Parts: sequence; C-alpha cells; structure tokens
Amino acid sequence: MFDTATLLAVLRRAPVVPVLIIDRLEDAVPLGTALVKGGLPALEVTLRTPAALEAIRAMSRIPGGVVGAGTVLDRAQAKAAVEAGAKFLVSPGATPDLLDAAIELDVPLLPGVATASEAMVARDKGYRIVKFFPAGPAGGPKYLQALASPLGEMVFCPTGGVSLDNARDYLKLKNVVCVGGSWVAPADAVKAGDWARIEQLAREAAAIAV
Repeated sequence: MFDTATLLAVLRRAPVVPVLIIDRLEDAVPLGTALVKGGLPALEVTLRTPAALEAIRAMSRIPGGVVGAGTVLDRAQAKAAVEAGAKFLVSPGATPDLLDAAIELDVPLLPGVATASEAMVARDKGYRIVKFFPAGPAGGPKYLQALASPLGEMVFCPTGGVSLDNARDYLKLKNVVCVGGSWVAPADAVKAGDWARIEQLAREAAAIAV
C-alpha cells in the first residue's frame, strides 16, 4: 500500500512546488538554494534534459530542501531518479507498471491524472494523492471542484497552466493540497543567474494565502 503520509508531509511544506527544467548542471545548486531560501523547499526537477539526474544528485544536498524527479515516464526512469537521490517522483500520467514500480521502490509518487477514470485507476492501486495535469486545459478549478464529492478520498496537486494569478483559485478547494508551477523559476532568470529574482518569486509564492 502506498504511503500517503510521506507524500503529504512533503507537499504540505509550501503551497507551491516549483517545476524545474535544468539545462546546465552549474545552475542546479544556486537555483535550488534560492527557492528554498524563498520558502519553497519541495523541488521538482523534470527529467527533460541530460543534466537532470546529476542536478537531482547535486540539489539533494541543499540544506532544508526535498528534491524530487518530475516527468517520470517509466520504471527505469523511476529507478534512476531514486538512485540519484530523488525523495519523491512526479509523472504526467500513470501506467499500472509505473504505479507498481513506485510502491516496489518505496518512494512517494505523485501520478498524473486528467479524468475521474484515471484518478480511480490510481485509487485502485492505493494512491490517494495525484497530480491534476494539465490543470488548465483539463478543466481548471471548476473541474476539480466537481470531483470533490464523488472522489472524496482523493487529494490533488494541479500543475499545468497554474500561475501566481490563479493559484489561489485552486488552493481554496478542499481537495487541493498544493499546486505545481514553473513561474517561480523563469527561464530568463535562470539563464542570467538572477537568483535574487527567483528567491523573491519564491517568497511571493510561499506567501499565497487562501
């Protein structure tokens, strides 16, 4: 059975989980440090670049941070991410094999769902916390609100089209634990090494009140 409490403890540390695409390994530690200093300790490094696994390895040593791997698509990626130091996994969707793999690896997985049926598949495997993706195109806050009654056990982390402007609309829902977003680490700021700007964006996100 999946350990719901462990994942909840990570996701409840802040209202926003930064979704990060890291092209240069040298950016990993200063980026993660700026986000943690700004109040966002749970960091999702997506497996979309050649530097991702080494970035996870480097960021796992940041004091106060909890580093996970995002865009995990299969069992092999899940295993590689855990070996690199990922403390949680996030996937855009959820295959039965990936759901089983995370349980076997004893690592928290936030599987992606976009429909009630997909959420029920995850529920059948023992999962109670899922990623709602892509949140905006899939129906936004109104869709999630509609799922609250029939899927009362399920808790969601909306990601995809979430911004500082609409994050509160999600966070005020009783079935939302946090949101995922990339706006706290804009590509131009990372490229320029503007860690002060990223820390300030993190502070704004961490201070979101509902």
